[in-house]
Amino acid sequence: MAYAGQEFGVSDWITVDQARIDAFADCTGDHQWIHVDPERARRESPFGTTIAHGYLTLALLSPMAEQIFMSRMKLKQAINYGLDKVRFLAPVPAGSRVRNHLTIVSVEDKGDGRYLMTASHSIEIEGSDKPALIARGLALLMV
Repeated sequence: MAYAGQEFGVSDWITVDQARIDAFADCTGDHQWIHVDPERARRESPFGTTIAHGYLTLALLSPMAEQIFMSRMKLKQAINYGLDKVRFLAPVPAGSRVRNHLTIVSVEDKGDGRYLMTASHSIEIEGSDKPALIARGLALLMV
């Protein structure tokens, strides 16, 4: 694994529309009005619209990272091993598009074709200078 220290790739854009936000609210039971009530958010929110749950944005990290890896590597399997750090830096307004910039921080050989990878993720919001979130994630890769 000679990728440590390199930006590894950028995912395709994912649209975070109101339907996705509502579905996430239904799955988690988090129906706070700033996420699910467009009229009230238009009137009362400092953002003028509903925003995605931070954990919805975080949940999108996994499929975006998978897309990056599957386009660049032949893996038998990748298992989420956890997160070392997550920071929510900017809200994701409903209708925004986001994508993941993934940089490999380190790769530790665990033997038998298994590698523990630490990656830095920055979730970009289209048209914004500030990322939605940054996270340091760990994955166990089987090659």
